[in-house]
Amino acid sequence: MSVVVIGLNHRTVPLELLERMTIDDAHLPKVLHDLTSRQHVREAVALSTCNRTEIYVVAERFHGAIADVRTSLSETTFLPPEVFADHLYVLYDDDAVAHLFEVAAGLDSAVVGEAEILGQVRHAWERAKQEGAAGSSLNLLFRHAVEVGKRARTETGIARNVVSVSTAAVAMAVERLGTLDGTRILVLGAGEMGEGMVRALTGAGAAEILIANRTWERAVEVADRLGGRAIRLAELGSALAEVDVLLTGTGAHSIMLEHGDLARAVAERAARPLLIVDVAVPRDVDPSAADLPGVTLLDMDDLRSFAETGLAGRRREVAAVRAIVADELERFVAVSSAREVAPLIGALHDKADLLRRAELERQAPRLAGLTPGQLEAVEALTKGIVAKLLHDPTVALKDAAGTPRGERLVDALRELFDL
Repeated sequence: MSVVVIGLNHRTVPLELLERMTIDDAHLPKVLHDLTSRQHVREAVALSTCNRTEIYVVAERFHGAIADVRTSLSETTFLPPEVFADHLYVLYDDDAVAHLFEVAAGLDSAVVGEAEILGQVRHAWERAKQEGAAGSSLNLLFRHAVEVGKRARTETGIARNVVSVSTAAVAMAVERLGTLDGTRILVLGAGEMGEGMVRALTGAGAAEILIANRTWERAVEVADRLGGRAIRLAELGSALAEVDVLLTGTGAHSIMLEHGDLARAVAERAARPLLIVDVAVPRDVDPSAADLPGVTLLDMDDLRSFAETGLAGRRREVAAVRAIVADELERFVAVSSAREVAPLIGALHDKADLLRRAELERQAPRLAGLTPGQLEAVEALTKGIVAKLLHDPTVALKDAAGTPRGERLVDALRELFDL
């Protein structure tokens, strides 16, 4: 069996396709059950964020599992495989493990070093465990990946002075306008992304922060906790006619603001400019709204370009994180390989002990005259001989686990001892 990741991300597909491939959190249970019900997939974790959609599986058969995942993605997204198949990357075993470690460490994010991805990796793993889709192999892998992400941020400066996606959205707005002093800002979305943007706006000098969300109670809760005023979705039109900036990052699976919605708001603005920063994937704002007079629309593509400009100063930290990933990959391979040979070593010891006890039973008539103390000595003696005989083969198997030599030893042991 192999650990395989099949996916696409912000580097391999345009935003238009990436947003169509996003798996909504509400649909994760169905997707996970679908994946693990397929012939060649034993375990599965689905990681879908604004930067990627990746499926991690334990594959019974490599090519069969790839076909299963591709079919599942097609049925989930209602897209024919030929639309996205050429954009998929496939990594397996050590390469798949190293990729997940880099993702958790923030190396594969649009904003390198951002912390949000670590929580998203943990959430994807937790959902898979809840649905019974993650078993012993992926639990071991994702637990280790979370440790790698924590270590990278603790031992290096990869996250020092790094903005998250939500704070990068606010930073882009500041760059475009020069300052947010005295502005009125509308934040659409009060989930993790929206709350992050509201938090980033604290102390930025805005005259007023309006918060709208599909769930009214959540909007009120964030507004009360972080400062701001909650408005209902029905009030969006009038709010858009008044604010200077719209920041949006909901988890909606379709457009929240159509071209017509914004056209009506623009008509009431008397030529006042409106800056929109839409970092939702799928997008919240109809891309054609960028053609409206006075509207500047920035999206995730703009954010990636913006974040790239701040990467040069962290190149040294990237190298340090890659060294951690390499070190942790080696440790993971050693641990997982030892787990793989453990059942074989156990079977070898069990068979040896079975033969020892059978031989003692066969010799029982000849041992009948021994005292209880002498019988205990015979028992200890035979156990000691077996343990000493198996010691060197056991150590050799553990030391060679995960290497070509280890595979040869495993095959030889199975054949020689009929295990």
